[in-house]
Amino acid sequence: MAKVIGVIGESGSGKTTSMEGLDPKTTVYIDADKKGLSWKGWRKQYNTDAKNYIKSDIPQTIINALWRINGGKHPDDPNKECEPLKGVKTIVIDTMNGIMVSTEMRNIKVQGYGKWSDLAAFIWGIMDYALAMRDDLTVILVFHSITETEDGMNWTHIRTNGRKLEKLVPESKLTTVLWAVHQDGKYSFITSSENSTAKAPKGAFDKDEIPNDITLVLKALEEY
Repeated sequence: MAKVIGVIGESGSGKTTSMEGLDPKTTVYIDADKKGLSWKGWRKQYNTDAKNYIKSDIPQTIINALWRINGGKHPDDPNKECEPLKGVKTIVIDTMNGIMVSTEMRNIKVQGYGKWSDLAAFIWGIMDYALAMRDDLTVILVFHSITETEDGMNWTHIRTNGRKLEKLVPESKLTTVLWAVHQDGKYSFITSSENSTAKAPKGAFDKDEIPNDITLVLKALEEY
């Protein structure tokens, strides 16, 4: 079972920038927002020639990419099989909301409950397959967050499209959810808080707020 990490946060909170320290030689970046990455020189690190950069918001394209990295039987067609790409260790999907929004817009003329059921199934399917991938893989799922007020308290969680997906609670499939925040000029990850869905395995981190660097997170979880 692969390690699957959720990173949530508002636009500009440092979600994408936190990935800068990943090794491009062992990372595949799936840019579902199609906006490029957020640090100088990223195009030399991630591009189609290096076969480590995929620009797509189509769920089936993303599932196919995950399958080609993982190897084995295709999740939707057991008659299709491929060898694993052992050189890949980390996969980033940035953002899952890019997939949600584009899928909703492609089906904007479709009426009825089925449209939202399909959307939920696509996102849930990506998350479910990621969890079933090789043990040596880490999959980082990036989400936009939303902060709502309930009983006078703010509550920050994954922003979803459609009530069906909201009811499924995507965070429930993840053991690690990092909340990217930008406060007082500082970017950081919240690993646990009473007013968000941020969480981490017990004892994985010494503090509830850590530097905004995904490589430090991967090291801590590997040692854990």
